[in-house]
Amino acid sequence: MQKKSEKIIFTLYLLGFLALALTLALLQPLANTPPLYGNPPDEHARYLIPQFICKYGKIPTGWEEEVRIPAYGFSYALYNVFPYIVQGYLMRFVSLFTESEVVLLYTARLVNVTFGLLMAVVVYLIGKRMFRDDRFRWLFCFAVTYLPEGLFLHTYVNTDSCCMLSTAMMVYALVCVYQDGINLRNSLWMSGGIILCALSYYNAYGYIVSCILLFLLSFLQKRENGGYSYDWKNMLKYGCLIAGVVLAGIGWWFIRSYIVLDGDLLGLATREKMAIQYAVESVNPLTMQTYQSMGYTVLEMFRERYTLSGLFHSFVAAFGSMSIYGSIWLYRAYKAFFVLGTAGSLLYVICYKKRRKISGREWFFHINMLYCIFMPAFLTIYYAYTTDYQNQGRYLLPALLPLMYYMIKGIQKLSELKIKGRTFPRWLVNTGVAICFLILVGGTIDMVYVRALPVYLETGLVLK
Repeated sequence: MQKKSEKIIFTLYLLGFLALALTLALLQPLANTPPLYGNPPDEHARYLIPQFICKYGKIPTGWEEEVRIPAYGFSYALYNVFPYIVQGYLMRFVSLFTESEVVLLYTARLVNVTFGLLMAVVVYLIGKRMFRDDRFRWLFCFAVTYLPEGLFLHTYVNTDSCCMLSTAMMVYALVCVYQDGINLRNSLWMSGGIILCALSYYNAYGYIVSCILLFLLSFLQKRENGGYSYDWKNMLKYGCLIAGVVLAGIGWWFIRSYIVLDGDLLGLATREKMAIQYAVESVNPLTMQTYQSMGYTVLEMFRERYTLSGLFHSFVAAFGSMSIYGSIWLYRAYKAFFVLGTAGSLLYVICYKKRRKISGREWFFHINMLYCIFMPAFLTIYYAYTTDYQNQGRYLLPALLPLMYYMIKGIQKLSELKIKGRTFPRWLVNTGVAICFLILVGGTIDMVYVRALPVYLETGLVLK
């Protein structure tokens, strides 16, 4: 693709994201607005933390009543709160010029819009590395950045948005390490991604494991005369660099947690203690009923609550408090998209394996990517079964990048399929790619301006 057209598409790609994200960020209500419930999930509880930081100029411990969630008895301040810290201190700066609650809320939300914009840029860099065909490279970029639920995640106060940026940084680092080997640049990308992930969202910690494993494997070298050797010198050199940067970036938080939470580094034990002490009976750990405590199996949970269907629909698009859904055609189109992508990926593996032997290093890279897909799914189902049933597809979004990579690769493989020795005509492939673009972008536009916007306008603007 020529440089000029590349720049035009890249500019439209970012401007389109900004237009959609800003519409949501500026028009969503904050508090519960029955009966329509257009407010983002749990934002009112999460927003308590940047509000506290803005007001007092310090990070809450989680025990303060001001940041405690009334019904559940605990606070999101117990978890990693780096995005809230950025939002809170930026709000504190803005409060020097205005006391408007609307402006302060917009300030917090725009931090996450910025995270989303940065993620879109990193996704573009990943696409350049992984796809030579410009059509499928841009299809990958739009598939990741314009998934309605993924875009929605960057428009309200949460830590998920920063987490998604961190997964993009780590995937980019993993791809660069796989293609080029380890170097200073790749080490810094990996370190930055690990830091943001460690300080934002536990469900994505599987990416950190993948980074460590692929990093260690990258120093295993095959000898010309047979056998393998290990480059211990460079492994220690770059390993110490990454470890030093990561510890400098996250050490302060875990040391603080150890001090203020009596040795509870992750805040999970303190959450349990607070929930037992303050939560209402229906969600108190001592009295709350879960599918595990009631003796159900995981399969019975799936059948009774239509878990897989709910996860799929809310993974694609469920705005507000899972109260605003898209048109039926949107979900059917995404089902077809995933079916085609999966079929093409399996076909790609079968045909690729027939052409040549797949190296152990290549197998390991793809196993790592698949692990990054399945780990968030496993954790989501595990918590729903054992702790608190939350049938929310947004918990699966850390898997988005590797999932879309395999879907687009699969669709690309189908477009290259030979039938009786002939490939599909280029015009037909271009038409298919254009239809995919219409689904990806058109579905998100429909969700924002046709489905969500009327609800926001009916409930009133963010704050009165």
